[in-house]
Amino acid sequence: MRAQADEAHSDLRAALEHLLAAGGKRVRPTLGLLVGNMLGAPLEKLVTLGAAVELLHTATLVHDDLIDGALLRRGMPTLNARWSPPATVLTGDFLFARAAKLAADTDHLPLMKLFSETLATIVNGELTQMFTSRGLINRENYDKRIYAKTASLFEMTSRAAAMVSPADETVIESMRCFGYEIGVAFQIVDDILDFTGDQNAVGKPLGSDLLNGLVTLPAIYYAEANPEDPDVLSLPNGGWTNNENMTRLVENIRATDAPKRAMNEAEGHIESALASLDSMPSCAERDALENLAKYIVDRKV
Repeated sequence: MRAQADEAHSDLRAALEHLLAAGGKRVRPTLGLLVGNMLGAPLEKLVTLGAAVELLHTATLVHDDLIDGALLRRGMPTLNARWSPPATVLTGDFLFARAAKLAADTDHLPLMKLFSETLATIVNGELTQMFTSRGLINRENYDKRIYAKTASLFEMTSRAAAMVSPADETVIESMRCFGYEIGVAFQIVDDILDFTGDQNAVGKPLGSDLLNGLVTLPAIYYAEANPEDPDVLSLPNGGWTNNENMTRLVENIRATDAPKRAMNEAEGHIESALASLDSMPSCAERDALENLAKYIVDRKV
């Protein structure tokens, strides 16, 4: 990933260093490496795929933070907190281009097509969120949003790693399902932590989704149980722009079982993911994939 800016402008190299220094769990490349190693894929292709996927993910975060006006991520200043909007946009564009180049370096045309389709899904989801999702309390919209935002990239990573291995279509489909299920669970847990996490650990203000007008699963459960709550009723009419009201709503959600109900749903997706591994060979990588799936609902950040 770092090498992708070796011949770039010095400020681009500095920007990439800043983004990589922020760390991250690197769950997506880990997923690809484990799936591919389990199925006997060439290690060189898996490393290239992992770098492509993580660089694509990093590029989406750069643009997301600019769109949301976020000044912190993982407790560190975002790129747009340090740079102008034009420079931030161009940096994200550069990272998208280098991610696509890495995907092409796998020399696997179906993977390249899948990669580009996933990027289109992510961008389309971001536009949908921007134009039609603010203040919307709608389960179908939420499901589509978290697929586009998160699950699609997990799904692509797991499927792509199987595609470059000597696996048949049944195995590839099982790995696609595994990636999809843990991706959905990952985003649901992220949305729960936005209400219940430690602000210092999460690296951004609690309740930031609601303050941006995004109604996530804990808030949907709360709204279903408390349809007459004035703060809930205000959401479709722009109530999310009122900081005092949203802070109160966040506290009310935290005080109910809504986050726990959302977690139960995430755990259901993890059970489905684990079922996708039933036909896989018994090996260290399969054990690690099971542990990765369980970690997703156990994590605190």
